[in-house]
Amino acid sequence: MSSKLPINNAQTITDFLSLEPHQISEESSEESYKFAFDDEAFLARRETIGIRFELELLKPEILLSEHGIDHTITVFGSTRFVSHEKALEMEKSAQTADEKAKANKALLHSRYYESAREFGAMVAQYNNVQTEDSNKLHICTGGGPGIMEAANRGAFEAGDKTIGFNISLPREQHPNPYISPGLSFRFHYFALRKMHFMLRARAIVAFPGGFGSFDELFEVLTLMQTKKVTRFPVILIGKEFWSQMVHFKEMIEFGVIDEGDMKVIHFAETAEEAWAIIRNHYQLS
Repeated sequence: MSSKLPINNAQTITDFLSLEPHQISEESSEESYKFAFDDEAFLARRETIGIRFELELLKPEILLSEHGIDHTITVFGSTRFVSHEKALEMEKSAQTADEKAKANKALLHSRYYESAREFGAMVAQYNNVQTEDSNKLHICTGGGPGIMEAANRGAFEAGDKTIGFNISLPREQHPNPYISPGLSFRFHYFALRKMHFMLRARAIVAFPGGFGSFDELFEVLTLMQTKKVTRFPVILIGKEFWSQMVHFKEMIEFGVIDEGDMKVIHFAETAEEAWAIIRNHYQLS
């Protein structure tokens, strides 16, 4: 019986770009004569994956430095939450029982959107009175909708620079409109995107979310637990949600984490509480 083991279990860049074998074969002299850095077909080959990793690391690093961005606060959370205004519109237009239930849930969760928006504005207001870039903390998100949009929006509306690290997905995720010009980035590789979430992060603020939010949160906690990064505040908004989803106390009692691992985690209910934790940690004026 022949093996059914896959040759590759990841979506390659050629898969993503829908390139056929003949498009990367470069059989003509016109194709082979191109400069390597100007040859998209060559750069899309499986063998050049290391180069693409390096480019996805290097491009945002250079541009963020050129914008004078040294420190960020990375905000995670659900893509599904909408603003209170949008939730009211959904409630008003709801006709069926299913639509009404969806609108009620949107209204309930809109408080997180508004809280993230308020948090972004608070950080921006702090930056607005700083004279040195080295003292500023900029809002950084995954660049998409929901909580990401809300945090970017709050900072953007308050006149601050705001960053979005978007990711290519099968159902394309478009950047939200509240990311500063020149600071909206697109990644193909989740690993490189996660690196940039952490490279300048001085705090993580995590609102209720799904698989993506949990993935990003636990990667951060693992890096701190294993001392791969300097410990900084990890703030979980909504203690009831996080305590129901993750039984931290039981994990300690079971012996899979230490009590000391929990020292980086802070629970908060409001934007004000979250910002106060960060201000106190860094003794910001």
